[in-house]
Amino acid sequence: QLELITPFQLYFNPELIFKHFQVWRLITNYLFFGPVGFNFLFNMIFLYRYCRMLEEGSFRGRTADFVFMFLFGGLLMTVFGLFVNLVFLGQAFTIMLVYIWSRRNPYVRMNFFGLLIFQAPFLPWVLMGFSLLLGNSIIVDLLGIAVGHIYFFLEDVFPNQPGGRKLLRTPSVLKAIFDTPEDDPNYNPLPEERPGGFAWGEGQRLGG
Repeated sequence: QLELITPFQLYFNPELIFKHFQVWRLITNYLFFGPVGFNFLFNMIFLYRYCRMLEEGSFRGRTADFVFMFLFGGLLMTVFGLFVNLVFLGQAFTIMLVYIWSRRNPYVRMNFFGLLIFQAPFLPWVLMGFSLLLGNSIIVDLLGIAVGHIYFFLEDVFPNQPGGRKLLRTPSVLKAIFDTPEDDPNYNPLPEERPGGFAWGEGQRLGG
């Protein structure tokens, strides 16, 4: 926004990354969400909101696993990015977080702008439809949903199937760096039953 750098120095370009060694693009393409406007604020709100609810909910006390989810999702999106024409992957990463949270909280009811009421697993698809109405490409949303589903399947579904096993294991180096030896007994976690604050994502348990 201060025009110290331009998006052309940040976007995902495999040729510049692997042939000209501009490796920072592997990270910076996740950090640009366009000029300040509705789409930018929309992404920032959802990124903060669902990242926080995951961290304080299903990843509470599991910081290393939380970081590993970031690394796994980012790596998978980068691989997929080699085959699709996308220059910025930050929005896809946001959708991935939304997808994982929604699948882990299937009974939460969502209220989207006061117009639609649905259960949490439909939220990523509603956001994709909203993005389509705004004239944006849904390839970004589909990529985020695909990566989120792969992580959810490998982490939550496949290990619980007959003959299944846990394929995703957080490296011990991440556990040594991020995991604390004990939890704070006085911490009052953010209730995922009511992740309110914004009309387009407010939820409550069915029957509650």
